[in-house]
Amino acid sequence: MQRNRKNLVKEAGPSNRQLRVAELVRRSISDILIKNELYEDGLTNIAITVSEVRCSSDLKLATVFVLPLGGDNAQELVKGLAKHKNTIRKILGKSLNLKFIPDLRFLADETFDRMDQTNKLLQNPTVQRDVLN
Repeated sequence: MQRNRKNLVKEAGPSNRQLRVAELVRRSISDILIKNELYEDGLTNIAITVSEVRCSSDLKLATVFVLPLGGDNAQELVKGLAKHKNTIRKILGKSLNLKFIPDLRFLADETFDRMDQTNKLLQNPTVQRDVLN
């Protein structure tokens, strides 16, 4: 009986604690980027959107999805943030009241690109014909 419960929990998605910690980390990283607490030439002049943070089940790893305003040079932004992840963790440690500050992994957010591809597919005449029928 116990094994079945564990399997159900894994398939259910993130826990409430994971979601709360992820939201705290997202807000704090957004504040750090807004206040320009990172002093690098490539990061100071860019408006950065932190769209989502996903925490692992043990809350020791946080995947941060970022996107520069306009969507250009997303990979350069990710490299710059990854270079300063220890500085960001140190600032997070001062602002968050958590037992462990998660290790940060930055990825470019591709949600808008996938949304554009989906819209283009839906505008295709053959797809339009199938949708209407």
